[in-house]
Order: sequence, then C-alpha cells, then structure tokens
Amino acid sequence: MYMGLLPRSYFGDFFDDFVPSIKEDKMKCDIYEKDGNYHIEMDVPGFDKKDIKLEVKNDYLTITAEKSNEEEDKDKNYIRKERSYGKYERSFYVGDLDKENVSAEFNNGILKISIPKKEETEDKKYIEIK
Repeated sequence: MYMGLLPRSYFGDFFDDFVPSIKEDKMKCDIYEKDGNYHIEMDVPGFDKKDIKLEVKNDYLTITAEKSNEEEDKDKNYIRKERSYGKYERSFYVGDLDKENVSAEFNNGILKISIPKKEETEDKKYIEIK
C-alpha cells in the first residue's frame, strides 16, 4: 500500500524539463512528511486567500488559484505588462490519506496544507475451513 502523494501525471516532472509550463511555475511546492502528516507548502504569489480553492474529489487534492485582470484601469497606457492573470491548478493523489481532515492556511503568499495519514487498521477476516 503506497501512502505518498503523487502528482496527477507520474511523468509530469520528466516532461516539464523539456516543456516548462508557465502556469505550473506559478505554483511551486515542497512536499514532506512530519509528525504523521503529509505537508504541502506551495508558493502562490500575487493571490489573495479568496482567489484560492482546495477540493478533494476522486482521491485527488486539487488546488486552484484564479485571478482576473478585471480590476485593471482601462485609462492606463502600459509601457510594459509582465504580470499574468488566469487560472492555475495543481493536483495530487491522496487516495490512502485521511481526506476528511485536510487543513490549510494561507499567509504571505504561501499556502500550507496538512493531510493526516489514516491510522492503519488490520482488516482481518477469518475463513472457516470446511
């Protein structure tokens, strides 16, 4: 039984070396295990807490950050415009973890997510010999 976190695509890191994704670059993360929990610390610069959504569905934790440029002043004459807007998303497999007790906090552009491991139980079934 594998209890780790895996990106949605097992080959994602391999292909990212050849074709880097601008959108994924905006959501760099570290994943580590400590005190019986898995932790994800993700950089989400330029976003507010209200722009970020976490969803657990079909054994995947999906983190979505979306920001539009609706606040942009139409009267501005931009000389250079480098900040990007749009929807950014990362997914992680959390199948064997305690999906009911995921916790998250967001502070200074860093999203911290904690996912507890399930307590291991022995599912024993004795079979009667006839």
